Amino acid sequence: MTTRTTTYQGRFAPTPSGPLHAGSLVAALGSFLDARAHNGRWALRIDDTDQARSRRDAIEMILEQLQAHGLVFDGEVVFQSERTARYETALERLESAGRIYRCHCTRARLRDWADKHGQVIGAIGPIYPGFCREQPAPAHERHAWRFQVGAHRCTVADRRLGELTQCLATEVGDPVLRRADGPIAYHLANVVDDDEMGVTQVVRGEDLANLTPLHVELAEALGLHVPGYLHLPLVNGPDGRKLSKANHATPLDNQRAVENLRDAAHVLGLDTAVTDRSTVAGLLERWSIEWRERYSVG
Repeated sequence: MTTRTTTYQGRFAPTPSGPLHAGSLVAALGSFLDARAHNGRWALRIDDTDQARSRRDAIEMILEQLQAHGLVFDGEVVFQSERTARYETALERLESAGRIYRCHCTRARLRDWADKHGQVIGAIGPIYPGFCREQPAPAHERHAWRFQVGAHRCTVADRRLGELTQCLATEVGDPVLRRADGPIAYHLANVVDDDEMGVTQVVRGEDLANLTPLHVELAEALGLHVPGYLHLPLVNGPDGRKLSKANHATPLDNQRAVENLRDAAHVLGLDTAVTDRSTVAGLLERWSIEWRERYSVG
């Protein structure tokens, strides 16, 4: 693994498919407070590897929303779309180590298999049947790259949820790291960037907890630093589903920053008592102290 100093480095990494909403504010606030509570740095990374889903206007709105809510990041914004060469280098390292293989399975083939044999749904979706693991696709054919996970159990400590344990082979399967049409998968870009940015603590939504053992295994396969993890509670809509841009969650109103922050802090279990003189800066300072008492990593 690569070495790291003890300086805290956090990050917030939204996908720019739309503006921030109440759920994404919880993730932003929690990661911001964790960094400030540890006198560390907090970076902003735009996870825009999938250009088909990325919107330039959404990036501008996200920057405006963070500013309006007092969530000031350190340094320059990092764009994943500008880092493709780094991901390709990581793929080459994994290929040399024998940890990835070419896969030319189409959606139609996988759908036919599921219709005939049943589909096994794992922790993060359908588990790949492994057709190309032993007989990889020829190099000259159009293909994706899949990561071959191990058969052992992977356990990761989470500061809120406790131990996250998975047998990746039976509960996740071999994920695609680069699609046949080119885009790099979230798993690879996330792991590579967290290492290069020096991230020491990943603070994000609980919906990503099931990805964490996979991300740890991928980081270890690349010889990268493995950060600590803290997964935050989610915000659900009236239908019981997690708020998301995909289900058209209402964007944050910048004119209601104090109210929005109080709502997010309530989800995080923080003291939301407010007076007429409460300000965004004052609330963030108070919550940073409360956060330090609850989630300090020393």
